[in-house]
Amino acid sequence: MQTSSSPEHSLKRQLRLRDLVLTQILCVVGSSWVGIAAGLGRAELLMWAAAMILFYAPLAGSVIALNRNMPLEGGLYAWSRIAFGELAGFLTAWNLWVYGIAVTATILYAIPTELAYLIGPKAAWLPENHGASLAVVGCTILVVTGMALRGLEVSKWLHNAGGFAILVVFATLILLPLWAHVHHEPVRWSPLTMALPPLSLHSLALFGQMLFGALCGLEYIAILAGESSNPARTIGQSVWISSPVICAMFILGTGSIEAFTRGSIDYIAPIPQTLRLALGSTGAGSVFAAAAILLLQIRLLGAASFLFTGVTRLPMVAGWDSLVPRWFTRMHPRWKTPSNSILFTSALVCLLVLMASIGVHAQEAFQLLSNASLTHYEVAYLFMFAVPFLGSRALRTALPGWLRWSSLVGFVATLFSLLISAYPFVDVVNARLYAGKIIGVVVGSNLAGICFYQVRTRMAHAQLSETEPATLPIE
Repeated sequence: MQTSSSPEHSLKRQLRLRDLVLTQILCVVGSSWVGIAAGLGRAELLMWAAAMILFYAPLAGSVIALNRNMPLEGGLYAWSRIAFGELAGFLTAWNLWVYGIAVTATILYAIPTELAYLIGPKAAWLPENHGASLAVVGCTILVVTGMALRGLEVSKWLHNAGGFAILVVFATLILLPLWAHVHHEPVRWSPLTMALPPLSLHSLALFGQMLFGALCGLEYIAILAGESSNPARTIGQSVWISSPVICAMFILGTGSIEAFTRGSIDYIAPIPQTLRLALGSTGAGSVFAAAAILLLQIRLLGAASFLFTGVTRLPMVAGWDSLVPRWFTRMHPRWKTPSNSILFTSALVCLLVLMASIGVHAQEAFQLLSNASLTHYEVAYLFMFAVPFLGSRALRTALPGWLRWSSLVGFVATLFSLLISAYPFVDVVNARLYAGKIIGVVVGSNLAGICFYQVRTRMAHAQLSETEPATLPIE
């Protein structure tokens, strides 16, 4: 079987273990998820523990085992293609591609809100001013596109800076209650309190976001396996090293958000909101808060750059396998990056940001982008978790037996998150229209993917028939 790791597809191996660990933290630890978890109040610890047992642990096991067996450029796409065949592999890549485009747009859409907190109260108008917001996002897209064209040799340093920046920001966030205690500020901080959440659709929607949205992403680095040093070993090591750090950041960071916001949470930018509430908008505290928020901007830029880089590799790898036009595989003559795929994806990110911001408020547009991206990612994860118990017999026998059971748990958890994702947990203009948009986008895009695959397959077969030499009859 020809795979994407064939010699003619060799790439420069720029990513080492340090890069992979920092990138795992960058990719998994988003700044908004601690705000979503804080919306559950005193039940946050119980819900984090449940999410990590039901989803994060099965995910880590799947990434380590599948990557060790198939350390291929394309990651989850390659795993699904080998396990289930070309159509399943294509749909996995399709959903990952849509996810990557949408989540990049989501991250970029948050930048104007983060900038408003950085500048202070006088910039509170920025997130709701569509013209100014789109100008900021547009400039950032140009930077991200330029970095992707330049390649990992340069952009990995931006990714590493983003990973380091989010570590510093979370350390600051976790220490905020101590700051408040030293300055005799009243704060109720109890991150290790165990309580049950109210049984409601709102609580289930928040838990669904925590379950998948906050903790997904460990496998994303495997898309760049062909550009990693010894991927069969180092990607697994990066999971082991980063996982305890990631879990501690989420649990302790959520406690600080809940302590200072007291239920009035900005779901787009909860960390800048908390920093301003704790440190104020004047004096030394304001300067310290501004510095931390500036680090968040570096993290956002690094995360957008990394996710964008990964998603541009999927059409390239699918092109190697002749599932999409080979136009996507053309490399930049100097930097050896898939320039056509990068520019095409950049244009789609711009289009998605424009479409999401039409006729809605900033929080609803942000949540629509977030949920639309996550539902596609959840579909791709269903393929990944199904590999150990539904994949090809040869592959199943090569994987450890325990993976079948842990993957089943991860499959059920992902399916729950997918089903509950259509319920909005922020105020929206029309809840039914919101749910319809989420469901319609996922169903419509996958139908479009299937149609594209069928048309592409027929064209490939027709071209093959035309190039085959005619066979003369035997007399």
